[in-house]
Amino acid sequence: MARLTRKELLAGAAAAGVVAGCGGSPKPAPSGWAAVKAQFALSSDVRHFDAFVLATHPKPVREAIERHRRGLDADPNGYLREHEAELDQRVLDSAGRYLGVLGDFALTDSTTMGLGLVYGTLRAQGKPVATEHDFYATHEALRLRFGDVRKIRLYDDPATVTTESIVAAVKAGIDADTGILALTWVHSSTGVRLPIAEIAKSVAGERRNGMLLVVDGVHALGAVDEPVGIESFDVLVAGCHKWLGGPRGTGLVWSIKAWERMRPVIPSFDGESYLGWLQEQPLAPVDYTAAALTPGGFHSFEHRWALAEAFDYHAKLGRAKVAERIRTLATRLKEGLADLPNVTLITPMSPGLSAGIVCFDVAGMRAGDAVERLRSEHRIGASVTPYATEHVRLGTGLWVDEQDVDAAIRAVSRL
Repeated sequence: MARLTRKELLAGAAAAGVVAGCGGSPKPAPSGWAAVKAQFALSSDVRHFDAFVLATHPKPVREAIERHRRGLDADPNGYLREHEAELDQRVLDSAGRYLGVLGDFALTDSTTMGLGLVYGTLRAQGKPVATEHDFYATHEALRLRFGDVRKIRLYDDPATVTTESIVAAVKAGIDADTGILALTWVHSSTGVRLPIAEIAKSVAGERRNGMLLVVDGVHALGAVDEPVGIESFDVLVAGCHKWLGGPRGTGLVWSIKAWERMRPVIPSFDGESYLGWLQEQPLAPVDYTAAALTPGGFHSFEHRWALAEAFDYHAKLGRAKVAERIRTLATRLKEGLADLPNVTLITPMSPGLSAGIVCFDVAGMRAGDAVERLRSEHRIGASVTPYATEHVRLGTGLWVDEQDVDAAIRAVSRL
């Protein structure tokens, strides 16, 4: 085993928020977030406010990917046979500990795959209802299965939206014939974060009557610390390669009670499913579990298995601390942008109705042109919201800091 240098040892300790004191007792490390930022191997010539689109992996995740890759390269079948069951279970256990939930996880390659698996097979006791603010993947997955789907408009001006107005819009948009309510926890189009707990409470009666509340949580996973559980929704779908910094090409679906209302569309290599085939006694729908819904076949195993390190790393940092860090940076960014005469802020200022995505418009400039100039002239990595209405979008992940935020505000002021 290679020996760590003192520099490497202290960097690792600081990532956990402690450094070694003279007496050997841990004490707070004021440079903790700087050490966390250093875990991401991003190039230093750009300030990366667009790295949440497709994750950069922190060091523990990169090392886990490489460790599994070496094992698979050296003995593909042997490494797979010896470790697959153990490592798959480790991912599931780490996800459950991090989110603090009971229930099962199906493993997928992305949010889009998860939404396709859920909406493509979910037996609804009524018609689906989505919102106008969901991404293409939700709308298209629903359309492919159900045809035209009714969409609720939750707000006209996202910057001034309130919890009460969102809850009222949801309640007005559903009725006794609604079988699925499709929501997106954090809107990548505007940065609005839905008050999921309040919405769930307001539709409790409809849920008791069989309506399922399904949430796309990809921009909440790794960025917010609200409780996850049956009180908030029936099904959670999320990719893990955004704010969580999980391996690219990983995702999950979580539920407790909805599995028997879904149908596997890709054969699973789950033991019970495989045994049912061998014995010519396939599983009945009442026996479907997350494992039966997890697509089988050969996967990018080195990435899937390194997902455990992503959950464990964030758990070590602390969900609440990470969420507060992201909110603090986002608030600093929003306040600075709001003071600029050439900027219209789209994302709500309220931390309770936003997360790490900050959207805005620059007067007299197309979003794509602003993004191009931010990168080429000021070395600020931004993105364009991939919707019919385009905005400039910045994300305050753990790979940026206060200096980056202030530099981004200065750069926008000079456009």
